[in-house]
Amino acid sequence: MLCGKGVITTWNGITDEGRIDFYQWHLHEHMPERTAIRGFLRGRRYRAADGNTQPEYFTLYEVDEFEVLKSAEYVERLNSPTAWTKRATAHFRSTSRGLGRVLDSQGPGMGGALATVRFLSREAAEQEIVQELSALAAEVMQFPLVCGVHLCKADDEATQVRTTESQGRTDYDAPPSWVILIEGCMTDYLKGPVAKVLEHRRVQGPRVGQYLLEYVRMKTEMAAG
Repeated sequence: MLCGKGVITTWNGITDEGRIDFYQWHLHEHMPERTAIRGFLRGRRYRAADGNTQPEYFTLYEVDEFEVLKSAEYVERLNSPTAWTKRATAHFRSTSRGLGRVLDSQGPGMGGALATVRFLSREAAEQEIVQELSALAAEVMQFPLVCGVHLCKADDEATQVRTTESQGRTDYDAPPSWVILIEGCMTDYLKGPVAKVLEHRRVQGPRVGQYLLEYVRMKTEMAAG
């Protein structure tokens, strides 16, 4: 299960010349800084498992409550980007970022393989969609080697707030709406679960990515990183 009730989901590519700096920044400044914020619980970075997945990277932050993502402390960080942040993000490409609520989270723990399914679903009231997709998540959990299925929905208002960190950037793609995350032990065993999700009537215009876990940052002191 996810740690909290709120998430930041970010997909991004990176230029070849900015790749090493991106890793150094993410490891030694960005993830320690974010997880040090009150209410942030865990950060994870994934890299594409195959050449068909774009963008190449997926980052997931889990927070205690969704309101943490609108807190003064987090917004202050977004409005005070470091020089390193500006330099690293200048090399981002095809970035899609959403601040969302965790509507359902099932499973015993974190997996090294992850499938992300971004999609639209506008034909019914949110409560009805959540009920149907939660039932779907329970079915997906029955597949072998699946250890987590999570349903999230981006908050449009919070996601679209422009801050100093995002000003002037032209790499942004359309933000996510609904997101299903499927965690497992091996990418090959995610094909069946993904196919099950894609055939559901509420999953419209899906974009699928297959990722492998690279790094996890828990809530520790920045100096420990």
